[in-house]
Amino acid sequence: MSDLINYVSCGLLWLGLLAKAPDLVRRWRDPFLLAISCVLAFASLCFLFGAPHTVGFINDVSGVPNLAAPLTYGAITAYGAASLVLVVSWRGGPGTTRAIRRWVLGYWGVLACIGGLFVLGDASVERRTDFDTYYATTPYIAEMIVLYLVGHFTAVVVTAHRSLTWARQLRGALRAGLVTMGAGTVVGAGYSASKLVAVVARWCGRDWSVLGTTLSPACAGLGAALTVVGTVIPLVGPFVATRARCWRAYARLGPLEQELMELLRREYLSVPRPFWPSPTRWLTWRQSTIYNGLHYLERYFDQGLYRQAYADRLRVTGDRHQAEAAAWATAITAATRTVSDSGPRPAVAGEAAPLPQRPDLSALLRIADALAESHGERALAMC
Repeated sequence: MSDLINYVSCGLLWLGLLAKAPDLVRRWRDPFLLAISCVLAFASLCFLFGAPHTVGFINDVSGVPNLAAPLTYGAITAYGAASLVLVVSWRGGPGTTRAIRRWVLGYWGVLACIGGLFVLGDASVERRTDFDTYYATTPYIAEMIVLYLVGHFTAVVVTAHRSLTWARQLRGALRAGLVTMGAGTVVGAGYSASKLVAVVARWCGRDWSVLGTTLSPACAGLGAALTVVGTVIPLVGPFVATRARCWRAYARLGPLEQELMELLRREYLSVPRPFWPSPTRWLTWRQSTIYNGLHYLERYFDQGLYRQAYADRLRVTGDRHQAEAAAWATAITAATRTVSDSGPRPAVAGEAAPLPQRPDLSALLRIADALAESHGERALAMC
């Protein structure tokens, strides 16, 4: 099951990386885009190299016992560094390029030391799950383990601090992404912290390897998932928010369309509904249908009734927009009743006239709300 979770997670991250590939090809010099791509790539390698079957495969194919260990440690260290660089480039500001360069060069040095210490050390006995505690007292290998754990812990703690500190100054999808990313790095810190505790316990003659084989993988998996989700939220947040606003507007226009429904059906004024349930298309469809009905009713609108309703509502609320919406709702209701009671007929001169301005979408929404409110009041009165 552990292998399956690792491989599925890796595959999902590769899909995300594949989705970013066209943008990466076009804007390969963009540091923010490069940082996101590196986070996705190194997170996928962490899951891939962390699977026990992959560990065995790398060791068997290479013929080097425990070669998977420095590769996994390198991926984990690089993932922590990429998350830190992402937050730094995300925020921007003066000195960003210089700060990114320092962090990148520093962690390149950590990666080089991990490889060099593994070559110098003796790790001839294959350990697929408890490498850290088994070799915690082996010269050079112990230093390699401590180096990658401290490097990872430093990166995630700094990332968490910067993410959560910056998030307090923001709102919306960016804040949600930073909070999620900060939470992910805090959880991810549990990976290196638990392993460090297990290593120190080994130095003290105790066997706490269970921390490294159970708690730390759970922290690593959950932390990586939250961090990646945090990087994605600001990218998809505006898209989702726009669609959600369209769906809400579509739903709010329902009472206005319902008021016009009998006329729309009788006069065949409805625009064909789009087959694909796209929020923008369905909103445009409902708006266009309503405009058709209002255009047909123009000759039945009573300007005197409109002005009286506007004045009455304005006197009560003092809100011009709300008064206009209430006046429109009153005029539309009266016009539809006129058409329904007496059938289509031309307006008598002086009795009715087109209202001065066709309402835009925001005005249509207020009119629909006014209709819904009046229908609710009418239903309460009947009760």
